[in-house]
Amino acid sequence: MTIWQRDMTLEMLTNRNSNTMSNFLDIEFMEIGADFLVARMPVNQKTRQPVGIMHGGASCVLAETVGSTAANCAVDAKQFYCVGLDINTNHIRSIREGYVIATAKPYHLGRTTQVWGIEIVNEQKQMISINRLTMAVLKREKSE
Repeated sequence: MTIWQRDMTLEMLTNRNSNTMSNFLDIEFMEIGADFLVARMPVNQKTRQPVGIMHGGASCVLAETVGSTAANCAVDAKQFYCVGLDINTNHIRSIREGYVIATAKPYHLGRTTQVWGIEIVNEQKQMISINRLTMAVLKREKSE
């Protein structure tokens, strides 16, 4: 059984972020599971802070990108859309190069809110950060 309320492909999810911060940071969706979504981001000159490690804000951007995309795919897009209410990030380990991989899984898929857990790891599967994203589920206005 799947949590997704729409058909989606990795290419569609990546293209959905054209002309956005996610696109600028080269975030790419990698895997769609029955109850999870995975994306990756390179650690490079766009995502590093001046001391040479990945900027904490870049972790938040990756977490919010994969979590909010998942949230919006877990609701009926004709009736609802999701926007971020809160994000909490605990930075566990620094990284200087390579890719970071984020996996979003839901803790709660409610009528008015969703809560997602997003773990970000390096290519060796070492924990980089732990993130919790709370989303508001909003009703679409009917067009007249």
